[in-house]
Amino acid sequence: MFEQLEAVRARYKAITERLADPAVHANLKELQRLSKEQAQLKDLVQLYEAYRRAEHAMAEARELAEQERDPEMQAYARQEFEKQQAERDRLEGELKLALVPKDPTDDKDVIIEIRQGTGGDEAGLFAADLFRMYSRYAESRRWKVDMLSENVTERGGFKEVVFEVRGHGAYSRLKFENGVHRVQRVPETEAQGRIHTSTATVVVMPEAEEVDVAIDPERLKVDVYRSGGHGGQSVNTTDSAVRLTYTPEDGGPPIVVTCQDERSQLKNKAKAEKVLMARLLDRQMAQQQEALTEVRRSAVGSGDRNYPEARITDHRIDFKYYKLPQFVEAGDLDPVIDRLIAWDQGNRLSEPPPNGSRA
Repeated sequence: MFEQLEAVRARYKAITERLADPAVHANLKELQRLSKEQAQLKDLVQLYEAYRRAEHAMAEARELAEQERDPEMQAYARQEFEKQQAERDRLEGELKLALVPKDPTDDKDVIIEIRQGTGGDEAGLFAADLFRMYSRYAESRRWKVDMLSENVTERGGFKEVVFEVRGHGAYSRLKFENGVHRVQRVPETEAQGRIHTSTATVVVMPEAEEVDVAIDPERLKVDVYRSGGHGGQSVNTTDSAVRLTYTPEDGGPPIVVTCQDERSQLKNKAKAEKVLMARLLDRQMAQQQEALTEVRRSAVGSGDRNYPEARITDHRIDFKYYKLPQFVEAGDLDPVIDRLIAWDQGNRLSEPPPNGSRA
């Protein structure tokens, strides 16, 4: 680990020296590249420098305790040694976490698909509750939400809703929402007061860019048709709806994306392409994860969360949170997400380094 940290420190120093060269400032592209790399390394270098200072202070306190004859000064030196040792150990833990390889998709925007599962109309209403929950969570973090596609039930729920969340670190926090969500509650239409169980599935995908996935035009079929549903008369009288059908190169099942929310066929096609690219990237990532350990695979993408008896239970970490209204109605997801992130980091730390190397 410390060899790696010394290498990072040396690289940071070299970049800082290059940025002081006037010739670099004449090349805007190189200046931006170096500035970005320096910003990425800065926090880690500062953390390592604090660790080195704590170790130096420990050595000074140890030397003072060994040389000092005065009992009071010896006691002070031992106390200072223990204080700096605790600080050193704390910083070492932070350094280990900081060196965990970062998910390259963490900073991406996300596309979220929510579909009603078992439970009929009540499942559709639960899907709508989840959509509002994520929308309010995004609002609390000043992220932007854009609707991409929706299929509304007669009671105002969702058979399916697809939306985009744009904001720094959106995927890093929302990726843990992947999976099946279950609610046990008394539906509004239940006269007998019986509790029903309904489910909804949530799929969270990092938004793909052209550099992430390549779409072969020969494998893409584009259909246009007349919009239907809740779009309004002007939408329903034009062939503005778009259906994309893509056949993957590896022979997997076709991927179908539809969008009819916009009056413009071009806008619907652009939204559908955005969802298609996200699904392709999500599929590509799932294939890559097959090479990872079972522990790592279970960290993201297999969420199992219940909403019973005025609490939330996340079965991945066996965590119960008893502020259901605050969680669902206000979108206060951080207490659960923070624990999931800590759990995921713990799984990453427990993985052996690649090629059997040791830090």
